[in-house]
Amino acid sequence: MSGVTLLAVLVLLIAVSGGMVRILIGPTAADRMLAIQLLTTCGVAILLLLAQALERSILVHVALVFALLAVLAVMTFILRTWQGRR
Repeated sequence: MSGVTLLAVLVLLIAVSGGMVRILIGPTAADRMLAIQLLTTCGVAILLLLAQALERSILVHVALVFALLAVLAVMTFILRTWQGRR
């Protein structure tokens, strides 16, 4: 791995740790959901960086699946949270 890639992964891991703190102390469910979105976004970015560094194209496909699952999680959260507010 190059130095720039390693630095990018370290910055993303710091963002993940901040997101974990927000999940634990987030006062509302929306705060926790946004933190989970941060974790999935950082996870996808880390997988894409690893795919490039390790030259493994399968990691790109895994990252795409994670991104799609994150969208489904947000849609489910929105439908379940604001279901009775119409």
